[in-house]
Amino acid sequence: MKWISLIPVFSVGALLLFAAKDFPEWGDPHSPASQSPVSSHFINNTGVDTEVPNMVTAVLADYRGFDTMFETVVVFIAGIAVLAILKGSGRRPRGRHRSYKLEAEPDLIVTYTVRLVVPVIQLFAFYVLAHGHVSPGGGFQGGVVMGASFILIALAWDLDHALVRMSLPRCMVIAAVGIIIYAGIGFLSMFMGGEFLDYAELERLLPVSREMARYYAILGVEIGVGFTVASIMFALYANLSSEGRLKGGL
Repeated sequence: MKWISLIPVFSVGALLLFAAKDFPEWGDPHSPASQSPVSSHFINNTGVDTEVPNMVTAVLADYRGFDTMFETVVVFIAGIAVLAILKGSGRRPRGRHRSYKLEAEPDLIVTYTVRLVVPVIQLFAFYVLAHGHVSPGGGFQGGVVMGASFILIALAWDLDHALVRMSLPRCMVIAAVGIIIYAGIGFLSMFMGGEFLDYAELERLLPVSREMARYYAILGVEIGVGFTVASIMFALYANLSSEGRLKGGL
């Protein structure tokens, strides 16, 4: 009876493809989005308002900072929900689980290659995080790259090997710290006399101008996002790959 599920899949897919014909051409300057006064304001004033050259980062962390903060909270809550569900399934009788015993030792070539590649991946993750102000990147992208480095360790050796470096309790602590950093910068702005996430007020603490205070505060926000995304990404893999038992993995 599984083939019945193909009916709504193909129906919805056909509807989406039919509706896609009404989309404007990519980069069309006369599209409704390009003609919006909101888009024009971001294009003309982002550099002046935020001192951040990357318009995408400025919009995410400044103009819509509330939305991005709660997106990070949603990532954290989703991680907790998956962990809670799989933790209960991991307590079922062992007879209902597959065997995860390794048939052979990890491949020598793979493990040595991963030893060389993982530090490069993690350095690149820091680069993407730190340079999100001036180039494509930021907390979400850098966090995904960092989380992928720990997943690569689990794939090359086993899940236990990766959990030694990033245990599940440590993941949850780092994820919570990331949200605290983000919200803490917002509350600190309030204590300095401004509004929540009014980064310019941090000039009273930092020996820089108001514009540069916004720049450095947004960098702190991106670091908080990176912490949460990286830790939750690896925590999700660790639990999904082992059905909540945190043993063996894929």
